[in-house]
Amino acid sequence: MLIAAYIVLGTAVLLGSGLAVMHLRSDGAVAPPWTLAALHGLVGVAGLGCLLLALQGPPRGLDSGTATFGTIAAALVAAAALLGAGFLAARLRGRAPSGSLIIGHATLAVSGFVILTAYVLAG
Repeated sequence: MLIAAYIVLGTAVLLGSGLAVMHLRSDGAVAPPWTLAALHGLVGVAGLGCLLLALQGPPRGLDSGTATFGTIAAALVAAAALLGAGFLAARLRGRAPSGSLIIGHATLAVSGFVILTAYVLAG
């Protein structure tokens, strides 16, 4: 299940990277397609769910010192999902999300994915 969570979250990272490129190319003047943004959010939440299920299994990483990396990654991805909900709220209000919201979301999501990568490879 951990590998499935890693693949699903990796897909969300790739979709998010595409959204970031679209946002930067338009200088934030044009919102990326809502279908792609919704797919990114749904895939990210599904990956978080898979990760939470995987963390219910037997402990891993005890011998390499990475036992808490899964929990840390899940917390970071969950925080990124909460900030991602801010994108939805802004869009429903007809506003563009603030730059700090975008930066915070991306920072939390990428940090969580990097720590998850270490957990998968070293654990």
